[in-house]
Amino acid sequence: MEELLECLARSLVDEPDRVSVESFEEDDGTIVLELSVAEDDVGKLIGRGGRTINALRTLIRASAVKHGRRVLVDVVD
Repeated sequence: MEELLECLARSLVDEPDRVSVESFEEDDGTIVLELSVAEDDVGKLIGRGGRTINALRTLIRASAVKHGRRVLVDVVD
């Protein structure tokens, strides 16, 4: 799931080298993926009205269902 998120994010931004994904697991078993991008690319990643980030979250959640996990995606400044 981390690789999928990183690949999708790299294709959306101007500075793909500055994309990084960190993951950790919360107490309830939820996996949190923290997505970091360049400061100028945050707007592109979020998209108009949050449409782009919502689409990314939907894809990652669909991927997580296959593994029987719950995943949250956060954009880190």
